[in-house]
Amino acid sequence: MAISDTSSITGQNATSAVGGNSSTSNVDSEQRFLKLLVTQLNNQDPLNPMQNAELTSQLAQMSTVSGIEKLNSTLSGLVNQTSSNQLLQATSLIGYNVLSPGDSLTTKEPEAGKEPASQAFAVELPGTASDVDIKIVDSTGKVVRTINAGSMTEGVNAVTWDGKDDTGAVVPAGAYRFTVDASNSGTTVKATALTFSQVAAVKQGAAGVTLELMTGNNISLSDVRLFL
Repeated sequence: MAISDTSSITGQNATSAVGGNSSTSNVDSEQRFLKLLVTQLNNQDPLNPMQNAELTSQLAQMSTVSGIEKLNSTLSGLVNQTSSNQLLQATSLIGYNVLSPGDSLTTKEPEAGKEPASQAFAVELPGTASDVDIKIVDSTGKVVRTINAGSMTEGVNAVTWDGKDDTGAVVPAGAYRFTVDASNSGTTVKATALTFSQVAAVKQGAAGVTLELMTGNNISLSDVRLFL
């Protein structure tokens, strides 16, 4: 009695090994494969015996499955080690101010006889812009200050606001935000608003390492453009 080709069975084992859904170990899989192969050899048709190429092919498939399992195990270890290293590196940012996507600004009441503290933020551009206008708005949506920044280059461009409105008066302490309109020879350039915020904590989750800011926002390490 002839037993059908085992290549389909071996392929299923390979899929199971790669997907990580099999409950059997690598050794168990090899033993089952060898037992099946020996059974096939013992029951092969004498008039149509298995060719050397077939035997070699099936042995090679088992070797491939074993190699994939070992590779997956090695990669899993490297991923875990990388995640741990990222977490340790990220903890060094706690207490630092990081520049990341955001449009919020907060002003404080200046000391008597002193100018208000300047608010530092930035604008990130994918290309050069010949005309950049920045509008500072209060909590009601009213524009209190318009900054004509002129031209800006590709990348991160630093901007400061002196905490005053268009008339030169100090704005009340509180929360503000800003919008950016950038263009180059009449063509709109998409701008990304960036603000500074202090890192309060670092978390490890399913999405990787995230930074929790004092503002309550959570950002990834890739969102950090600068830290001070």
